[in-house]
Amino acid sequence: MISRETLQDDRPPSKTIAVIVANALPLVGVVALGWNLAALVFLYWFELGIVSFWVLVKALFAGRPSEFDSDPLIGGALASKRTAISIPFTDLGIRLSTLPVLVVAAPILALVWFFVGVTTVGVIGSETLDPSALELVVLSSFGIFLSEGASTLVEYFHREGYRDHSAQTAIQGIFMRGAVIGIGGLLTATFIGLTTDSVSGDDPITAVDPTVVGLPILVGIVFVKFSFDLGGLYRDRLAAFDESTSFELGWAYEPPTHNSIESVERVAERVRPSVLGRLFGGLSPANVRCHPGSLAVGGFILLISLLFAMGRAWDIVLALVGVSLVTPVGLLTIDYGLRYGGVEYRVSENRDAIVAYDRLFRTRLWRIESWDEHGLRVERNRLHRWLDTSTVVIECADQELWIPHIHNPKSILDVFDRRANGI
Repeated sequence: MISRETLQDDRPPSKTIAVIVANALPLVGVVALGWNLAALVFLYWFELGIVSFWVLVKALFAGRPSEFDSDPLIGGALASKRTAISIPFTDLGIRLSTLPVLVVAAPILALVWFFVGVTTVGVIGSETLDPSALELVVLSSFGIFLSEGASTLVEYFHREGYRDHSAQTAIQGIFMRGAVIGIGGLLTATFIGLTTDSVSGDDPITAVDPTVVGLPILVGIVFVKFSFDLGGLYRDRLAAFDESTSFELGWAYEPPTHNSIESVERVAERVRPSVLGRLFGGLSPANVRCHPGSLAVGGFILLISLLFAMGRAWDIVLALVGVSLVTPVGLLTIDYGLRYGGVEYRVSENRDAIVAYDRLFRTRLWRIESWDEHGLRVERNRLHRWLDTSTVVIECADQELWIPHIHNPKSILDVFDRRANGI
């Protein structure tokens, strides 16, 4: 007897059904409803916007943390937090490391959608689409929206596909889809304009008559797009091929996961940065060197003020100069506060481990044993001397752990056998 689980495994995945629906609707429109090139291009453009929307929804609730090659200002501070904003009555959450990705991805996807519209709908022209055909295109777009939404709800949320994705892996496939639709649409319109007599040699490409495209060409366009959609659908097979070969094609990327961090059983001492250190620690030369982007932002605003200085608009110049000075200070202070403002360092009773605990987000950030460090140093510069604090830097195999602006570093140094180097 066939089990229920076997029947469920034999069913076609909902994302496959969504792709079939998204490509069957334009095929029905071309074959049965007599759609022309304009109707097809409009539907594909709407489809790209719909898919982009659901991709952003997937990225928002991605279950794995995002990974950055560098340590960006504020974005790196959020990425370092091992916590998520939980959604009541569900297992879903919005990871803090997801927010910087969405801030960048949402405008980029909007620009991609705009670019695709310019290279497809802008080339064909909206006036070439019959009002009755436009109504059917909008209705088909609504059907695509429902099918993509159902696929997202079933595959991504109900079957917990979000646990295998970060915000970055959730959105990466949409850019290839946008490129296929945008470039393919532009090349199709150009090819038609060059191989038909609908326009003369001196007319612009916008003069292409979309009604001159025959049924075989339109059906061919539908099947070409369908083939690309299938390639994106079975990307996991390509990833498996990537893992089995010696060539790195980039398909087998696995998002990082956060391993659990054990707390210390008994806390002997809790070390916290000083109040003044939390307020002014972000302005230290070492922190500015770590995040030169803040100075670049201030420099860009200062360059804008020079343009107004050429027009002798001194009030605006004075305001922009003030903003160029305040903005880097504000960015550095916010970044530093997110990283270290609410963190306390818990020393175990046996003096053999330290755990960094974020009191603001109520999560452990890291743990280090007395034998895990590769180097140890204490930093004191002018700001430290003014605040009467010190910063302990613990060098590990793959990172440096900073315990900044504490009054008495002895309790931290006593955990390690190595003698610290003073700077």
